[in-house]
Amino acid sequence: MPQSYPDIKTLLTTAIRYMETELMPSLDGYHRFKVRVTVNVLSTIRRELEMRGAQAKAEHERLVAILGHDGDDVEKLSRELADRIRAGEFSLDDERLRAHIKQSLADALSLANPKWLMR
Repeated sequence: MPQSYPDIKTLLTTAIRYMETELMPSLDGYHRFKVRVTVNVLSTIRRELEMRGAQAKAEHERLVAILGHDGDDVEKLSRELADRIRAGEFSLDDERLRAHIKQSLADALSLANPKWLMR
């Protein structure tokens, strides 16, 4: 059955555009600030919907390569990696580990606040 309404990304984009271009210019002070916060929250949700699936898949692949075994839960694999780092099984000089940490941080920033990646 064809979808008879816009998808969630389109709805979020439309709401964000309205708040930024029509609503915020008409406000000041407290209410302008609150709308800016709301725009930031909606933008984060939109980025999460757009990017998180691919990021999670790539993170899973990196963790499997580093740990040397598969697992279906990225959170469990991440905890295992953290535990093994604490136990001294991985050196912080390990290039795969460093690349993984760097990419994981970049992925998190691309969702939470992509402007930080521009600095």
